[in-house]
Amino acid sequence: MEVLVTDNEKPVYNAAYRMLGNRDDAADVTQSAFMKAFENIGAFDPAHRFFSWIYRITINEAIDQLKRRKRMHKVDVELASNEPAPHVQVNERQLSAELQAALQTLSEDYRAVIVLHYFSDCDYRQISATLNIPEKTVKSRLFSARQQLKQRLSDNGILSS
Repeated sequence: MEVLVTDNEKPVYNAAYRMLGNRDDAADVTQSAFMKAFENIGAFDPAHRFFSWIYRITINEAIDQLKRRKRMHKVDVELASNEPAPHVQVNERQLSAELQAALQTLSEDYRAVIVLHYFSDCDYRQISATLNIPEKTVKSRLFSARQQLKQRLSDNGILSS
């Protein structure tokens, strides 16, 4: 069990952070996801990857957390990983904050596919299995999410159209 946590804790936390935009909420969701996984380990199908199963639990927990909020809070502009080194330029931090802010404006469905594909390096098949949706739906959502994200970044002057 400890190996499963060690191997998956950081990617699960990062997925939760990208969904929620808040470190504390992401830590809570990460803990909750692992607790649910261990409570329901008997339901895990060894024919599938544990990674996909824990990610599905994490995404569901993050969506539940978002629903509990009732209204959007301002984005926590800190990075999901360790504090940046002193030599990291302000522009990189600002770009990360702008990307995170734009990500928070996407619907939960679109945000989930973006997070899984770009921040967790999942392919279409893995995303399909994780979210329990057809691969065609993954492709469609990813296309629409990219378009919306591009438009938001363009509207904020981050990308040129």
